[in-house]
Amino acid sequence: MKKSITDIDVFGKRCLVRVDFNVPLDEQKNVTDNTRLLGTLPTVNYLIEKGARIILASHLGRPKGVYKEEFSLAPVAVTFSKLLGKPVKMAEDVVGESVKQMADSLENGEVMLLENTRFVKGEEANDDEFSKQLAELCDVYVNDAFGTAHRAHASTAGIAKYVPVAVSGFLISREVEIMGKALSSPERPFVVILGGAKVSDKIGVIKNLLDKADYILIGGGMAYTFFKALGYEIGTSICEFEKVELAKELIAKAREKSVNFMLPVDTVVADRFSNDAHFTAMDSSGLPTDMMGMDIGPLTSSVYCAIIKKAKTVIWNGPMGVFEMSNFSHGTYNIAKALADNTECVSIVGGGDSAAAVTQMGFKNKITHVSTGGGASLEFLEGLVLPGIDCLNNK
Repeated sequence: MKKSITDIDVFGKRCLVRVDFNVPLDEQKNVTDNTRLLGTLPTVNYLIEKGARIILASHLGRPKGVYKEEFSLAPVAVTFSKLLGKPVKMAEDVVGESVKQMADSLENGEVMLLENTRFVKGEEANDDEFSKQLAELCDVYVNDAFGTAHRAHASTAGIAKYVPVAVSGFLISREVEIMGKALSSPERPFVVILGGAKVSDKIGVIKNLLDKADYILIGGGMAYTFFKALGYEIGTSICEFEKVELAKELIAKAREKSVNFMLPVDTVVADRFSNDAHFTAMDSSGLPTDMMGMDIGPLTSSVYCAIIKKAKTVIWNGPMGVFEMSNFSHGTYNIAKALADNTECVSIVGGGDSAAAVTQMGFKNKITHVSTGGGASLEFLEGLVLPGIDCLNNK
């Protein structure tokens, strides 16, 4: 177990908090989705209450190690200041003398934001010199950016080598606690739902969870690679042909371990990739050569939903179809609703598209935990070490 901010005394300490302010901005530089900013509030408010001096650090976009005005965090500071209900001072740089002076002159309970960490080449290279410069700004390092915890960058991992204390914020603590418990001692039946376009994105997750899950339910574009492995005709559906042999192995391993590894029994097919396309539902075992799979079919939906209804732990990562198009969003909607309706289970939705789907469809508040990290949650589910968590002090 890693130490969190509640395990240490932060009064009067300069706390550098790595947050995830990588948020979308419109042309007028307004934040168009403040979910990540809201997620940071509990940690920052706690530190304010406890009299810490708070230095926030984040990246925004991909400026590739040079200053670019469109990637400045200044507009984000304005929005976060409104949400926080108190001023957030904006540093004009990431490190350097002026930044150090600003950090040193913070009063207890005051907050400042560093400029985009990716304006410095040393950030993504996890450069020791840059890590040291960041460490000099603070007495305590707090990582609360789960979305970047799988990256070994200077502000997410390197800095921890040079600070006396490195702990997690509330966001990371919750991610690790809830997902960790689901993986190590899940209440059963334990159901894993995997979708999205590519099998290759989920290979590690499937391998890791074959030893743990009672059911693995497959949907989305990745299903067609498995269909190909079974010798089905898949028409013009998306398929990773180079992963077909691996898909065969995964199916065999699941049988060996007596895991219910389930593929869609029916599929919604369309004559082209468009919401206006002609579409119909049909048996998955042989799709027309000129049609493509776009969603799980109604029979699959009802089979999957019946399994979810009885589950005690559910992890879901990846949509069931092209949910951005209304005609092909039904499978994803049905899974989201079944998950929201099962109030007896611990439900965890991995980041990325599945998190976007439950949010858009209005079910977010009925899910136990919606992860803030797409890539990070996948790697966590794979059982991989996340550098941004591994670097923190143990309890």
